[in-house]
Amino acid sequence: MQKTFTILKPDTVKAGKARAVLSEIEKAGFRIRAMKMLHLTEAQAQGFYYVHKERPFFGSLVTFMTEGPIVAMVLESDNAIEKLRKVMGATDPAKAENGTIRKQFGTNIERNAIHGSDGPETAAFEIGYFFNQLEIV
Repeated sequence: MQKTFTILKPDTVKAGKARAVLSEIEKAGFRIRAMKMLHLTEAQAQGFYYVHKERPFFGSLVTFMTEGPIVAMVLESDNAIEKLRKVMGATDPAKAENGTIRKQFGTNIERNAIHGSDGPETAAFEIGYFFNQLEIV
């Protein structure tokens, strides 16, 4: 079993779609090992997305991720990282396959409903950024 990290982004929460996205995640066979809702500060969002700090979209990404509550989760499944990326779909919802979370719930490349770790090292960092070991069951 492998753990991965995901965020239901502010657009998903604001639209009242968190439950629907969560249902898709559970239908795909993931077990939720930790979950919390929080409203990121600017500093927290900058720290989380530090790998993108030199990219032109960094400022707008930080603004978007701080505009409302998010739901952060640790998920577990066989091959969880790759599996979640497939369930999420392409970063740009317009290019995502039918039935994926981003195709169903995303509106554009930035407001794409969900974030998911892209590799084991990233998952470890992201899980540790939001959760301590006592919070993961």
